[in-house]
Amino acid sequence: MEKEAIMDQLKEKGLDDIIELIEDAESGDLEELELVESIGLLYDQTLNDRVLALLQELGVTIIYVKDEDEMND
Repeated sequence: MEKEAIMDQLKEKGLDDIIELIEDAESGDLEELELVESIGLLYDQTLNDRVLALLQELGVTIIYVKDEDEMND
């Protein structure tokens, strides 16, 4: 149920690239995803958290990398 709700929200917002990531995760074509933690995938933090949780449930390893600005501090 959660997956369908997330997919519906993504479709409403026209976020086809994120839908494709989820589909790739389902098919086993996406095993790892590198993200800058301070940026994430989506502007909507709640939806971002839900998408990341779904990707992890589908077996994707989320690898957080440092933002260049953080590295220069």
